[in-house]
Amino acid sequence: MIPKKNIIQSIILITSLYSTAQIKDTVRLKPIDIKPFKTVNGIGHLPDSKNGIIYAGKKSEIILVDSLDANKAINNTRQILGRIPGLNIVETESSGFTANGIATRGLNPTQSIEMNTRQNGYNVSADVFGYNEAYYLPPMEAVNRIELVRGASSLQFGSQFGGLVNYVIKEIPKSKPFEILTSQTLGSFGLYNSFNSVGGNYKKINYYAFVQHRYINGYRPNSEQTQLSGFAKIQYNHSEKLNFGLEYSLLRNKLRMPGGLTDSLFYANPRASTRSRNWLESPWNIISTFANFTPSKNSTLSAKSTFLFSSRSLVWRNEDGGPQATDNIDPITSNFVAREVGIERMNNSTTEIRFSQNYKLKNQVSTFAAGIRQSYAWFKRLGGGQGTTASDFDLSISGNWGYDLNFTTSNIAPFFENIFKLNKKLTVTPGFRFEYLRSTIKGSKEIDGDIQISNETKTRTFPLFGIGLELKPTKNTSLYGNISQAYRPIDYSQLEPLGITSRIDSKLKDSNGFNSDFGYRGTIKNYLNFDFSLFYLAYNNRIGTALAVDDTTGDFYTIRKNIANSIHKGIESYLEFNFIKYFNPKSSYGFSVFNSFGYVDAQYTTGEFKGNRVEAATKIINRLGAILSSKNISTTFQYNYTGDAFGDATNTVASENPVAGFIPAYTVLDWSATYKYENYSIKLGCNNILDKSYFTRRTDEYPGPGIIPAIGRSFYIGFSAFFN
Repeated sequence: MIPKKNIIQSIILITSLYSTAQIKDTVRLKPIDIKPFKTVNGIGHLPDSKNGIIYAGKKSEIILVDSLDANKAINNTRQILGRIPGLNIVETESSGFTANGIATRGLNPTQSIEMNTRQNGYNVSADVFGYNEAYYLPPMEAVNRIELVRGASSLQFGSQFGGLVNYVIKEIPKSKPFEILTSQTLGSFGLYNSFNSVGGNYKKINYYAFVQHRYINGYRPNSEQTQLSGFAKIQYNHSEKLNFGLEYSLLRNKLRMPGGLTDSLFYANPRASTRSRNWLESPWNIISTFANFTPSKNSTLSAKSTFLFSSRSLVWRNEDGGPQATDNIDPITSNFVAREVGIERMNNSTTEIRFSQNYKLKNQVSTFAAGIRQSYAWFKRLGGGQGTTASDFDLSISGNWGYDLNFTTSNIAPFFENIFKLNKKLTVTPGFRFEYLRSTIKGSKEIDGDIQISNETKTRTFPLFGIGLELKPTKNTSLYGNISQAYRPIDYSQLEPLGITSRIDSKLKDSNGFNSDFGYRGTIKNYLNFDFSLFYLAYNNRIGTALAVDDTTGDFYTIRKNIANSIHKGIESYLEFNFIKYFNPKSSYGFSVFNSFGYVDAQYTTGEFKGNRVEAATKIINRLGAILSSKNISTTFQYNYTGDAFGDATNTVASENPVAGFIPAYTVLDWSATYKYENYSIKLGCNNILDKSYFTRRTDEYPGPGIIPAIGRSFYIGFSAFFN
């Protein structure tokens, strides 16, 4: 919000300049960007409504990426998203994933599967219901801001328990024919990152595009990565009321995967590699068209249609025998064993239409927002093919595929919410979403030499209700609370896993439950920013991994099934205080300290594991930071503590199975700095200063199996230049 006093002063100034211009000549004023959100030191929360979407009564955060000192060349999630209270990060980007995963409130962070991941408001995962894994994320050097909404986002955006994360690409420059940015970064383990963008405006046409190339040898042997990301947007401004345009995003990469480790291998040498012939390629393509119409100052209508066509291709020495099974040349054949090949083709089309209307009710302005989402996704999984005995990236196979499966998901979801403004300070926001879901699976799979034919169709509906309340005792503070229903359907990996180590329970059911929040947030001038809240999440029929014993062989194996119901409750707290701004609000210097704290008590409440902690649920996540800034220099030091967790629902401390075991707590220190002079800047920093050896994930299949180590100490330095 902009204070009324500042608005009046601006009107007086503009009027004065206009009057002077009548006497002398025309005066061109510099454009002023008015942001529809309140931030202090780069982090804040979303307004009651924006772009036809309602956020009133919801827990939300917004991060301005350009304001951060961070290693954006490798999308360092700890530094970029570290201020989000309770955010759990699985750090696997160096071992076969193109992006680190995130989760909140004790949910599974692997590939952000519990989150609704979007770019510029549209989904970027292959299928939010069947394959909700975030393989593509835009480079952080291209991102203007990151918007997060917790579980109450289920009514506006979909059913995910973890909520929404939306990466908003930088705005198109206004009133400039062109604007060019180039950024080059070098770092440890052979890192080279080149980011280049161009944007501008010509008459009624706006455009923006970037291309990023990144190469890194990797922290561990056999972990090199090559990545090319690109984006282009063109927008035609027909009038002040109507604009429309087109966006295209691409990702091209090739990753080598060093494999997983057993506990003994990790503690002996966390940089060890058990695989040298494992490769992954995952080209991603997203086309999105949009149109925004504002028929009046109180009405908005928008439409987005998105088409995603992507794939994931994998050739690997699979998980047979676990990480302890070495991948050596057979002395008898003088060859390696044949690798396994898998190819997944992912396509979906989605259209989302939104309408909002402000209207007066008892002398107060209320807001109605409604919309409908329609999507169709088709997914083809080919796997179990016998590959070559070579070491390069080769997808050719001999014989037939072990399985050839086709999945589809159809979804229609109308929704609405309404902000009822009861007085100047109190709002009540009820909402409803109705989800129709139809899933199919067809194809064949070979099991013990027999061909099993699948042909199943499953249709279900989910009515979701929610309500939010918000009381604003002062202009810049608010009490908020909400409760919203959510669900998570069975996804493709739970129906048919990529590997064969994990077994699947034939009686799997969809998960359901609800999210609730109660908190107090606000800002005090330009020196204090805070948000304290309590949450309660109920997750019924939770699908998880448990350790079991084969009755025939006595061997241990993991099984994916509906473990039980779980309850997640806790505290999320953020506090940032700028000492210099407190004593001198007009100072060009700043020294602030922030604390992002999350406490989660996530336990199973029914079933054989009642009282056990939910797998991957970390009790305490605490991040402390200090930021020193001036007109040209800023530097940030960050302390990151993440508590311990378990790899499976049995809470096994140690096991022969690599996925079942303890995930120890760890502490990581990061430092980054930026120097700016006119249109140039230098950035440098050190991640994991103390070279801590730790891991955040155990996996029973790709890219392991076993422990996936996080990255040790690394340095980076970069140079940026800006031209217009």
